[in-house]
Amino acid sequence: MIEEGSQFPSFSLPDANGDIVTLESLKGSKVVVYFYPKDDTSGCTVEACEFRDALPDISGATVVGVSPDDSKSHRKFSDKYNLNFTLLADSGHILCDAVGVWVEKSMYGKKYMGVERTTVLLDEQGMVFKVFNKVKPQGHAEEVKEALLKAGR
Repeated sequence: MIEEGSQFPSFSLPDANGDIVTLESLKGSKVVVYFYPKDDTSGCTVEACEFRDALPDISGATVVGVSPDDSKSHRKFSDKYNLNFTLLADSGHILCDAVGVWVEKSMYGKKYMGVERTTVLLDEQGMVFKVFNKVKPQGHAEEVKEALLKAGR
């Protein structure tokens, strides 16, 4: 799992429009990178909509959601809920692996690999200054907002 004080891994991933987004392109502003399991599921929708609603209060920070879903799924999810931030398709879970959020999970006794809901806050140079592990979707955007304010960011 990525740690506070470390450099966030470089990446090059498509957004909901198929345009490539890189870590380099995000440098220069604070970044909230939140990893979530799947588009248009209950918890992921709560989390996305809370970030959408909180975005005006998270001034100066760029919010980016990352999941293994493809760009087409992200476009549909973004349009359905009028999301006002970027969703990145990590279909090969390259970034999820690099950050340490692609983990073994278990449901009804069946083991499988998936994303552990995690949020990472980056400074303007791409350095990690806060990590939220095993995030609960309800109220999480408020936690992020408070962490940004507390850090003076």
